[in-house]
Amino acid sequence: MLAAVATENGLEVRDIPQPKPKPHEILVKVKAASLNRADLAASRGHGGHGAAGDTVGLDWAGEVVEVGSEAKGAFKAGDRVMCAGKGGYAEYAVADWGRTVPVPASMKFEDAATLPVALGTMHDALVTNGRLKAGESVMIQGASSGVGLMALQIAKLLGAGTVIGTSTNPERRARLKEFGADVAIDTKAADWSDQVLKATQGKGANVIIDQVSGSLVNGSMKCAAILGRIVNVGRLGGGKIEFDADLHAMRRIDYIGVTHRTRSVDELREETRAMWTALSGAVNAGKLRLPVEKAFPLAQAKAAQEMMRANKHFGKILLVP
Repeated sequence: MLAAVATENGLEVRDIPQPKPKPHEILVKVKAASLNRADLAASRGHGGHGAAGDTVGLDWAGEVVEVGSEAKGAFKAGDRVMCAGKGGYAEYAVADWGRTVPVPASMKFEDAATLPVALGTMHDALVTNGRLKAGESVMIQGASSGVGLMALQIAKLLGAGTVIGTSTNPERRARLKEFGADVAIDTKAADWSDQVLKATQGKGANVIIDQVSGSLVNGSMKCAAILGRIVNVGRLGGGKIEFDADLHAMRRIDYIGVTHRTRSVDELREETRAMWTALSGAVNAGKLRLPVEKAFPLAQAKAAQEMMRANKHFGKILLVP
């Protein structure tokens, strides 16, 4: 089968053997796969998402071909599914049955492929770790990314009060309100933290989902509410920071780090279960969606990643085998 694999020189599309499902896995004929920023490091065997020779890709959608013995009660051949795991940049991929959910009959595979990582990551960040309550204010740092746009929508769906999204790109920032942002802020502005405080009547954001970190960390703490929660999801702005420990203490902030790289299979399955219990109704009704910037043939996976690396897209980039 055709697949895009990691090498020391980056992504390479080649023919490899079709995977065989283990007892806890299902084999899926991939109809569409979604790019995620973590794939860029994984394509050189870096970032904790695999090694050289591994097939890249964290989420995809398709049709079940074969079911392992432990998964037979959950799925059967012919089921339409969306999956989170590893190896989605391929014509066939295997997924743990516990990280797989059904694709609604009315949903296209291309749309379904945009959802698994975004839904799981942001429900986990906002609800499980951020402990979001109805009426609380939320800020999403890096809101114009696919997962960021999903975070805005989930926050609104779950009854958040003021929802704030940040983006340094004016065109993308202007579109954040389409996806649930009440306020859109440019973190290049010197007074961006003050703008957040003003938008929250001086109280600060109760929950901040930070996909940027770097130089924005202390600004985020400045505009967090007392007893606010900051969930460190990504570090696009850098992972090494000068941390204002006094500000952290004064505002009594819970600063929470999350990643999927150190979670057990049971933890990953529980994340999927909690997300699907809370959000399946909205997904089935088409209330949670992500825009697709462009779909590339699988053979052009390297060009698709170059578009992502250039950071000029809005929403998701897909591969279609």
